[in-house]
Amino acid sequence: MTPRPARAADAPAIAAIWNHYIRDTSATFNSAEKTVAEVEAAIAANPCFLVIEADGAVAGFATYFQFRGGVGYRHTMEHTVQLAPGSSGCGLGRALMTALEDHARAGAVHSLLAGVSGENPEGVRFHSALGYRQVARLPEVGHKFGRWMDLILMQKRL
Repeated sequence: MTPRPARAADAPAIAAIWNHYIRDTSATFNSAEKTVAEVEAAIAANPCFLVIEADGAVAGFATYFQFRGGVGYRHTMEHTVQLAPGSSGCGLGRALMTALEDHARAGAVHSLLAGVSGENPEGVRFHSALGYRQVARLPEVGHKFGRWMDLILMQKRL
């Protein structure tokens, strides 16, 4: 259960996981599914894009990217972490986040942010258990499934 850097060959599995959350949940406000080519490009472009395997298959991924454009934000990153359906509760997410945070610290990242849907209490609990704290709730900034949703920003200073 040790995360490893993602490879282009992992893109189909990552896209399948990501697209489940895009298509079937309110965990992300995005409604446009990811193509394998888009995931391959994201893997190539990001300094840290990790996967974790269970039973020989990709069971989750995590990555981070600059929170906002501009040099003043270069030490503040936002992350994404997703697990395949049925993979929660066995330490995979925690392992991914530990590796992601270690990479970020080594790269002089000062702060990691999580943007969590207000309709995702599991995501809030997960991040809270890892030491993230809620710093903002932005009412009705996301729209999906015909309704407005809040965005919760959670932060951890590394």
